[in-house]
Amino acid sequence: MAAGPDDAELERRIEEAQSRMRPVEQELARLRVERDLLLTERRRRERLASRETRASLKADLKGGRFPTVGELVAAADAGGFDEYVYNLKTGGEVRLGFPGAKAQTLAFTDGAQARQASDLSQAAQLYADGWEIGSPGRPGVRVNFPGTRQERVVPADEVFARPRDAAP
Repeated sequence: MAAGPDDAELERRIEEAQSRMRPVEQELARLRVERDLLLTERRRRERLASRETRASLKADLKGGRFPTVGELVAAADAGGFDEYVYNLKTGGEVRLGFPGAKAQTLAFTDGAQARQASDLSQAAQLYADGWEIGSPGRPGVRVNFPGTRQERVVPADEVFARPRDAAP
């Protein structure tokens, strides 16, 4: 038989340890509630700031402060697509081209075939040659939502480009 405290002594020590732990556990529970309240307030403020930023951006888009993708291509001579941040008319941020692609692209069609422009100079050249934004039978800009595999084709006048350094 192992030497040590008898069963009654062992139970007494367990009860004593649990009674010393009770105030610490109660304080920890109070601290967790306080932390959760503070985190909720931070999330509320972040949502409010995001809503205000998006509303401001939507007002800027409606006011014509930023060009549509079609206007950008028509006026551009050079530059990369990554020099701009793209937003739908609803204010949501998107990337041009296919989800997961390393580089943004813009599809053009002459009605029968399609080509991908990897920068604004290629896009401007295709546009000047009479090609339209889109693919055969599907006019519009293929966009995807950052961080997702979700994509869709939207009319070129519903995607706006703002310089990356411009405040939303």
